Amino acid sequence: MRTYHCFWLLFWAGQPHQSFLTPLPKRTSGFPEKEKVLVLSGNSRRDLHRSKRSWMWNQFFLLEEYTGTDYQYVGKLHSDQDKGDGSLKYILSGDGAGDLFIINENTGDIQATRRLDREEKPVYILRAQAVNRRTGRPVEPESEFIIKIHDINDNEPMFTKDVYNASIPEMSDVGTFVVQVTATDADDPTYGNSAKVVYSILQGQPYFSVESETGIIKTALLNMDRENREQYQVVIQAKDMGGQMGGLSGTTTVNITLTDVNDNPPRFPQSTYQFRAPESTPSDSPIGRIKANDADVDENAEIEYSITEGDGYDMFGITTDKDTQEGILTVKKALDFEKKNLYILKVEATNTHVDPRFLYLGPFKDSATVRIQVEDVDEPPVFSRPAYIMEVKEDVPINSVIGTVIAQDPDATKNPVKYSVDRHTDMDRVFNINSGNGSIFTSKPLDRETLLWHNITVIAAEINNPKQSSRVPVFIKVLDVNDNAPEFAMFYETFVCENAKAEQLIQTLSAVDKDDSYSGHQFSFSLPPETASSSNFTLQDNRDNTAGIFTRKTRYNRHEMSTYFLPVVISDNDYPIQSSTETVTIRVCACDHRGKMLSCNAEALVHPTGLSTGALIAILLCIIILLDTVVLFAALRRQRKKEPLIISKEDIRDNIVSYNDEGGGEEDTQAFDIGTLRNPEAIDDNKLRRDIVPETLFMPRRTATVRDNADVRDFINQRLKDNDTDPTAPPYDSLATYAYEGNGSVAESLSSLESVTTEGDQDYDYLSDWGPRFKKLADMYGAMDSDKDS
Repeated sequence: MRTYHCFWLLFWAGQPHQSFLTPLPKRTSGFPEKEKVLVLSGNSRRDLHRSKRSWMWNQFFLLEEYTGTDYQYVGKLHSDQDKGDGSLKYILSGDGAGDLFIINENTGDIQATRRLDREEKPVYILRAQAVNRRTGRPVEPESEFIIKIHDINDNEPMFTKDVYNASIPEMSDVGTFVVQVTATDADDPTYGNSAKVVYSILQGQPYFSVESETGIIKTALLNMDRENREQYQVVIQAKDMGGQMGGLSGTTTVNITLTDVNDNPPRFPQSTYQFRAPESTPSDSPIGRIKANDADVDENAEIEYSITEGDGYDMFGITTDKDTQEGILTVKKALDFEKKNLYILKVEATNTHVDPRFLYLGPFKDSATVRIQVEDVDEPPVFSRPAYIMEVKEDVPINSVIGTVIAQDPDATKNPVKYSVDRHTDMDRVFNINSGNGSIFTSKPLDRETLLWHNITVIAAEINNPKQSSRVPVFIKVLDVNDNAPEFAMFYETFVCENAKAEQLIQTLSAVDKDDSYSGHQFSFSLPPETASSSNFTLQDNRDNTAGIFTRKTRYNRHEMSTYFLPVVISDNDYPIQSSTETVTIRVCACDHRGKMLSCNAEALVHPTGLSTGALIAILLCIIILLDTVVLFAALRRQRKKEPLIISKEDIRDNIVSYNDEGGGEEDTQAFDIGTLRNPEAIDDNKLRRDIVPETLFMPRRTATVRDNADVRDFINQRLKDNDTDPTAPPYDSLATYAYEGNGSVAESLSSLESVTTEGDQDYDYLSDWGPRFKKLADMYGAMDSDKDS
């Protein structure tokens, strides 16, 4: 209240004229307050210029957050023209006029109608004027004044975040920055200490501290270890009024996480590990796992394993499982129980990411001893070589031994071994093997020219346990011997002109040999001794594996001899010498003066058009087959045009119709009326053919029915005549069935169908009177009667 007294002193000191105070009907505060009067005067502005003061004459001050039940009194307006007779009226306009602020138009008293909040609006600007009540004319110029809201401490500090999250490395030094928290106060920072915030720590000591003015949180304890505690929750308080008693406060939570550093070396939980591995374990197969524990996490816990010492340094290996950080022991080389059954290794575990700041804690590695016991297993036999290569001459006799394979049981028991040949690799059974000693021998003749290499597989299995077996490839090369005679490189058929001269070359010969010659083939050509002197041709060996045929005489006559067959003997120079006799066909042909063949009395060797005789024959055969196909196709088309329109099974005409009805036997009397087929009157001649469209329609005519004609021949003749003269009959042959049996036979029916119905005996003696054709029946039935009598 001391502030308001000073105000009134300053206010009245700045007023050059007398102010009139009008008492209010009600007071708005519970403590005495001097009346604030704003004088409206035409000389007030001039007086203010004359008065040299440092304060504003036209301001009102009002406290925020008024809690009284009545309107809050602001101040009073008064004009020096007001005589007190009610002729003047005071008018208020501006911010909140008429709503938030009201004025008594008679007295000029200003009041606030509701509680004000400086944080919402700290200053209100209003205008006041005094007017004549009767004329409405202003008696004073309009004056502007300000109502300022004084602040009170009604807002507590608010943090920018409800929860803060921060992290720092473990083992940090004291005073390491963690995070800064910030709180703001909505109160007026220029008025008192309402907005002055001070920070303090409520929870989190002695690990952390906070600076009271800046809100910076720092570490307060040395060597905080993440492995002991990883999460911390710190509660920070922000209090206004400079932290004094009665100030408002707010709190926030800071979650602090200690991040990991590599401050823990790996450690094996035990000093010795035991593993067992069968000697049959394949290479690169795992046999066990070991793990060193590291209290750190992520990359700080990554471990690299290695074998540093031991007698199995080159037999085993170790790798790191990146997911589990375990060391996986593997086999690098094949184990052999019989050679060594125990290996001792020293395995070391080392951190891959070492922090130099913590080297003082000790070496970041550890070692352990690993003992590996090799277990004995029943192993298959082992061959002395991974593969065998053998050679054999192609002329060796059957059952000749060409080589031996050796396999032994590597186990200590040394079980006996049995050998065999995998027949899938020797389908022709060319080779065999002695099951006891492994010697391979031939079982069929060999031919190098047919197959040079034989690749077979030999199986060695334990006699006591045949499942224990192993295989080895055997490559057998067949060596060549001179067992093939040389022969012509091609079939030679040449010609000689009738007008040829003597010693004229007509053909050059060459030869080949299926055998292999290491020094090269050397062939010799000659004529057989018996034909050399009488032959019409001579042979000259060129000594380069070729020979030439020359004419011996001047002219040849194709009418006397059209073809010559010249035998040629070819020999090689290998051991044993092989020779063969080949034949050259020489035809005598007519030639022009340049020696070009014109014709031969036999078929030409070369056709003028360049086509051989075989090709011409093939072309001729193709033409004949093509013509036959065309003729056959035309015949089928012609026959198809003559077919009837109806070709189904339901085709109805005077021909044979298949019903496929077997009937029900003798007792079936209603299934089919056969009398229709036997009655000539049932035949209807008025029906037209349905399968062929007639060219001309004729009126149907009825033919006379033969009645009671005992002669079937007459009936048939009559029918034939009717069909011959019928213009609607088909143009092709067809079978007409009339189904007429006639009037019966003098011998009556021979069927036994009706005889079974009579129980009385019948007399078949009349069969003997019918002649020799019925003699067989008479003997059969007569014999039956005699049997009955006996």
